[in-house]
Amino acid sequence: MSGIPVISVEGDSIARAWENSLIALHRSGCTLPTQYDKPDDPWSRDATMLITVHDPLAEPMIHRDFPGGFEELQEYVMEVCDGIKDHLVRDPNDPADTRWEYTYHQRLFRYEVPSLGPIDQIERLCCQLAEAPHTRRAQAVTWKVWEDACCYDPACLQSVWCRITPECEGAVLNMNVRFRSNDAYKAAMMNMFALVQLQQRIASRVTELSGLPLRLGRYCHLADSYHIYGSNLKEFQGRFLGALERRTFEQRTIRYEDVRDIMESARPQILEKARKMSR
Repeated sequence: MSGIPVISVEGDSIARAWENSLIALHRSGCTLPTQYDKPDDPWSRDATMLITVHDPLAEPMIHRDFPGGFEELQEYVMEVCDGIKDHLVRDPNDPADTRWEYTYHQRLFRYEVPSLGPIDQIERLCCQLAEAPHTRRAQAVTWKVWEDACCYDPACLQSVWCRITPECEGAVLNMNVRFRSNDAYKAAMMNMFALVQLQQRIASRVTELSGLPLRLGRYCHLADSYHIYGSNLKEFQGRFLGALERRTFEQRTIRYEDVRDIMESARPQILEKARKMSR
């Protein structure tokens, strides 16, 4: 095959699927430069990747080798699902404002279009599913062509798409997400974990609107460019690949249920941290 490899992996849980994706990327990806490379950096490992998580809430949900701790993971969930850092997005009308270009929560829950005002795309998505569970139109997008085509750091997550299917044990909410660019080693597991939390919230909201009980169906994660930066390859090979030989899968992962209370108890200090960032 010519061009960027297209790789498909799957797993019963987030942790298993993420691990499988990194193994496949390292084995079958191609090498390409990026716009963020320093002069001495090796080229990145890259591929177009489709990751299917058959049961998004199956344990273990968390892989120990994602770069971060439980509090950082909780902070990211709150950033994506609760918008605790939306106040850090820059004013596009102020050239001197150098804060963030976007947050995912802001683009999904408060998508601002010139002359139209903010649009809560997730609420609209939920209303569409409540009215017609089989609809193919329930999606939310992040890309702003009038801003993102020219900014330094445009949104990586591009869209969220949901559809409800009937199953013998009851209706399920399936979700697809698409990234144009996804740091496979440093970000993807946190992305997947937080977006599955969003999937849960969408399912709960649709049930609230329609009365239809929902459980989570499969989660599909598509990245046009799923990559390990060349600057991270040495660490990845030593830390991640090395752990495959030294530890069992159970030792490489952890159950979310076992750390949920720790993560939830961190909420007050995370909120305070976010508040201070506004200063």
